[in-house]
Amino acid sequence: MTNQSSSKIAFVTGGTGFIGSHLVERLLSRGYTVRCLIRNPKKPGYLKQLPVELFHGDVFSNDVLEKAITGADYVYHVAGVVAAKRKAEFYRYNRDGTRNIIEITSRVNPTLKKFIFASSLTAVGPGTDGKPVNDSTPYHPITTYGKSKMEAELEVLKFQDKLPVTLTRLAAVYGPRDTATFDFFKTIDRGLEPLVGFKDKFVNLVHSTDVVTGLVLAGESEKSAGQKYFIGSEKQYSWREIGATTKHVMGKKAIRIRLPEPLVYAVAATVGFFSLFSEKPSVLNFEKGRDMVQDNWTVDIAKAKRELGYAQHVDLANGIQETVAWYRENGWM
Repeated sequence: MTNQSSSKIAFVTGGTGFIGSHLVERLLSRGYTVRCLIRNPKKPGYLKQLPVELFHGDVFSNDVLEKAITGADYVYHVAGVVAAKRKAEFYRYNRDGTRNIIEITSRVNPTLKKFIFASSLTAVGPGTDGKPVNDSTPYHPITTYGKSKMEAELEVLKFQDKLPVTLTRLAAVYGPRDTATFDFFKTIDRGLEPLVGFKDKFVNLVHSTDVVTGLVLAGESEKSAGQKYFIGSEKQYSWREIGATTKHVMGKKAIRIRLPEPLVYAVAATVGFFSLFSEKPSVLNFEKGRDMVQDNWTVDIAKAKRELGYAQHVDLANGIQETVAWYRENGWM
């Protein structure tokens, strides 16, 4: 994407997080004025020292949201809960929070250029019969997180006659600042390459740079209103290929260990149980185990390529190299 000079205003939720922070930086580089919702003003995270306007609150802070959304050209709703101790929390923040934000947007900013919701492949569910999911695949989420993102999508779509809304369904994302795939790289750095099950499992693994490109294209496209797009890598990778590439890039020899699926379930359930007694909920739990044992988390990005001009620019080897370098430079590894 080419840089453009603009005075357009974008309001971003989730800007302190992994994908949101990269999105904020991209919007700034394109000349946007950026407003960010931030829960704790003492913890600006990656927004620290960026020229953004901070609004202190959460997805239910109505007065704050009204001020932040009024006059904005674009709303990028990226914030969401990926780990919770109770199922109700997923629905409260992912579904109800999304409903609140779009209701406020419709009321205070009916001339908005675009409302972009960063959803997830999990809202639709895994591919079946060895085929990737596409625009016509019916909803079949398999976890509470996925179901809550599906319901959030449905809340957004209720407003498609009042606002130009766009759903972007993100495949598995990695890159600098990511905590979710960090454990995989850390494990290989320590000399182990874990694989789930005894046959190849496939995934569209996409670098954060490409994800942010997809989000901005969805926002700026005149064709995207009322549409849904899968954003992912152009290639479907097996975890065996990802592991081999990672070992090559890191210059590591790692012992490949195949974990039986029942063991993955058992470990995930145990970790999830003990996290109930900790301060923070664990991302790893029984339902995450269900995610991990699926054979096919792949997507068809043909529509995004055709209508948005989206393409994968960061290949797997270069993306892993950049990501691992960032982990090492920042003392994570």
